[in-house]
Amino acid sequence: MNVNEEIKKQNIIAPIESPFKKMQEINVTDCKWTEGFWAKKFTSLYHNMIPYMGKVLCGDIGHALNNFKIAAGEKTGTHQGMFWHDGDFYKFLEAQAYVYAQTKDAELLKELDQYIDIIGRAQEDDGYIHTYIQTTEGVDRYENRKYHEMYNVGHLFISACVHYKLTGQKNFLNIALKQAELLCTIFMPETKQYGRFGFNQTQIMGLVELYKITKSQKYLKLAERFINNRGKYDVEHHSTTEGYPIGDMVQERTALRESTEAVGHAVLALYYYAGAADVYAETGEQALIDALDKLWENITAKKMYVTGAVGQAHYGASTNLDMIEEGFIDEYMMPNMTAYNETCANLCNAMFSYRMLQIHGESKYADIIELVLFNSGLSGIGIEGKDYFYANPLRMIHNTRDYHAHENITETPNRKPYLDCFCCPPNLVRTLAKISGWAYSLTENGVSVNLFGANDLITSLQDGSSLKLKQDTEYPWKGIVKITVEACKSNAFEIKIRIPAWAKGSTLKINDKSTEIQVVPGTFATIHREWKAGDVIILDMPMEITLVEGHPRIEEVRNQLAIKRGPIVYCIESPDLPQNTRILDVYIKSNQDLHLYHRMDFLGGVTTIEGEILIRSDRSEDMYKVIKQPQWKSFKTQFVPYFAWSNRGEAEMTVFMPVIWD
Repeated sequence: MNVNEEIKKQNIIAPIESPFKKMQEINVTDCKWTEGFWAKKFTSLYHNMIPYMGKVLCGDIGHALNNFKIAAGEKTGTHQGMFWHDGDFYKFLEAQAYVYAQTKDAELLKELDQYIDIIGRAQEDDGYIHTYIQTTEGVDRYENRKYHEMYNVGHLFISACVHYKLTGQKNFLNIALKQAELLCTIFMPETKQYGRFGFNQTQIMGLVELYKITKSQKYLKLAERFINNRGKYDVEHHSTTEGYPIGDMVQERTALRESTEAVGHAVLALYYYAGAADVYAETGEQALIDALDKLWENITAKKMYVTGAVGQAHYGASTNLDMIEEGFIDEYMMPNMTAYNETCANLCNAMFSYRMLQIHGESKYADIIELVLFNSGLSGIGIEGKDYFYANPLRMIHNTRDYHAHENITETPNRKPYLDCFCCPPNLVRTLAKISGWAYSLTENGVSVNLFGANDLITSLQDGSSLKLKQDTEYPWKGIVKITVEACKSNAFEIKIRIPAWAKGSTLKINDKSTEIQVVPGTFATIHREWKAGDVIILDMPMEITLVEGHPRIEEVRNQLAIKRGPIVYCIESPDLPQNTRILDVYIKSNQDLHLYHRMDFLGGVTTIEGEILIRSDRSEDMYKVIKQPQWKSFKTQFVPYFAWSNRGEAEMTVFMPVIWD
């Protein structure tokens, strides 16, 4: 039986519910942003981010579509872009599919069909597709894992499944299934040659998605095989590993079920953990979730920045002294200026947390999702949606680093309209396109409110009954959230509302009356009752301006403070300082009144914080200097949301500032 006949046998169905989740996802189209913060971002996504990215990737600059045309024999030339550039294009298509589902823009669907047709023509008869391998002499299939074939096919699987679920069309899904059949043929047998091959594990998530659509157990089994192979073989170079770091860098020194520490490349690690969470959600294997619980705690409690960013270093070593790149280093080792914090890694932190939210049903996971989205995720793209950061440091100082060495690759002093390593921009765009689907989850007998933003929800509960909610709020600038029940079943059901860990003193009212419901920061407040159309819930979260200090073991922020209000982390930029002031000369006074100002015409409409800083005026360039009494100059200035920095020209910036305690 050939591969096409095998695919025809597949039982394509509506995606199944995962049996080991306490919460199930809503359809991404069930929730639509209506106004305010996320609605404005979606509008920018539709009108700016997607069209601009399409021009880049489908033209000669990004060259991604050209690569598929060359592989299909329809264009002459050579492959351009990184080995994993196919995956970047698949992520872009995924973002387009999400936007099409929300807007029903027929032109978007037409574009998608054209791109999918080209991809299909580039695919080889047995299902193989990887444009670098196909168009480059001297390299062969599955010859060396440095070519990131697994990463590309994983994003192919994910994007194709999303496209099928949102459009009902099988043209992209059939391409993915042909490649998946080939993957099963090569990697399902137990072979030493390929045992260590499956790193950069997006294929695990993708295989689980294919399993959920087809119910074909072999895809789930292969996903498990890729997990089981990690930590199983000797960590030494052989023909398939030459040219890329080994060991902790690619999470192969320790088996996942024995892992307690996040190591190596942060994106590889978090895709791996997210994929393992997807497998657990289908199998319920206790050893998997036990390990994932430990890894999540290790990341968020000992290796995560105040912005939700992860992956502290561009280059470094793991605790086992394996060389690592773009990844995790020791606990509490958190540099500011050289913080790497790849946009992809930050987004993967949210993706992993979303899966843990669904599995455990605990609000702390949604807190991390929100922290990333409003800070280290959104900082990866400019206000206009047309330029990008790959790395997201917490401090930027001019003339102190050789940015030229990585210019247009990863580390840049300001956002760039194109990055030669283009993995982060489409990852961010597809995430922004789907987060309306993260805003709510279905519980056993009701719904949970995970994220706040003005929206309309029309969904079906797990018993099949209809529910319609309307959320009104000016979040994240104001802490009042109004949820109106517009239609519901007559029987009692629950509405669970997340109370963020920072939201101390929050109150809940139903129909303007106080309730006996426990409102505890860091938990879901559960309201179980017989609801009727017109019922109104009011959540009031005090949004005080707070000063945040780091753990005492984080040496780089000892005696320094950051400013945070609600989910938003603030920073100070050189455009808000006297001319020629260096960011390293800025100190913050601890005992002062800080004031809020919402500025609709500034940085896309943000709330700024105004206060007083002290500026050192007696610095020297000496390595060490004898000092008796610093000289200070007081200055009133504003602090801006971290996600909005670097939108006023090239600037110095810092999140943490040394503090003067009054």
